[in-house]
Amino acid sequence: MKLLIAYDGSECADSALDDLTHAGLPEQGEALVMTVAEVWLPPPPPSAYEIVEMAARTRSPLGLEQKYMAGSQAVSEANQMAIRAATRFQVSFPRWKVKHSAVWGSPTWELFAKAEKWKADLIVAGSHGRSALGRMVLGSISQWLLYEARCSVRVARGKLDEPDFPVRLLIGIDGSRQANQVLAEVAARNWPAKSEVRVITVDQPIGVGSVGLVAFAMKQSVDKLNRKEKRDSEKLVRNAVTQLKSAGLRANGEVLDGDPRRVLVDLAEEWRADCIFLGATGLSNRFERFLLGSTAGAVAARAHCSVEIVRHRRRRRGVNGNGNGKPQHTGDRVS
Repeated sequence: MKLLIAYDGSECADSALDDLTHAGLPEQGEALVMTVAEVWLPPPPPSAYEIVEMAARTRSPLGLEQKYMAGSQAVSEANQMAIRAATRFQVSFPRWKVKHSAVWGSPTWELFAKAEKWKADLIVAGSHGRSALGRMVLGSISQWLLYEARCSVRVARGKLDEPDFPVRLLIGIDGSRQANQVLAEVAARNWPAKSEVRVITVDQPIGVGSVGLVAFAMKQSVDKLNRKEKRDSEKLVRNAVTQLKSAGLRANGEVLDGDPRRVLVDLAEEWRADCIFLGATGLSNRFERFLLGSTAGAVAARAHCSVEIVRHRRRRRGVNGNGNGKPQHTGDRVS
């Protein structure tokens, strides 16, 4: 696994680091802690000697600016933050290969570009916080990455638990290929003993609002359709639970009625879940990314716990990408 951690030194960024101990990460992998300095005001002008030295090593005005900004105080401070965060991560994951990076520019673009170039499997970003207001407005960086990144994204929120409290995962599925990828991803991870998983399918039954004989005949047809949908959903959940149990997880599932955005968030809070896992439905164009906001985006913004949106990149045949000897699950690489 290649993990890109967005870090800005804030409390929610620290919570995101702590949350990774509950993310089922493998014993070994590669992590890159990245801090982006946003330079709003021009830095102090360099000395004549510094200008000459930098100009001698560059071939264009843009290259001169890049070298100058890379040595600015803002980037230096960002680098110190990245080092502290990388050290903190290394303590929790001693067998991982951990690096750090500090750059300047737009955080969203720099993180996106690095994830693409480095071929990250998962981007981790913090959210605004645990309060209701903080959850309602998902951070602009987190939300942009959630919609635009081509790999999985985890909007991480730390959760205070009692000692030995089991890791609790809530998985929302709908029978799609993307939902199957979520199940495969959760099953492949390295969860601690006694971890618990609940698989949820949320149905929205069709209703009939008119009256009379036509409505009565229509109601019979609609009821029949709803019963079939319920049976299909129950079968879907049973198969998912069997798959997770075969991976050694304690799993159960159920079919619930209502709006999935509200049901998943409320159930996660009631059950004290650590993370909600959802699949990215296609996202092959901007219209599909817009549709993500109706469910996954709303859940990520409102949930009290972490939310991970699972996407898989295509990898070359024969390359092991998950660090545990199993073939890497594959999926669409989207634009």
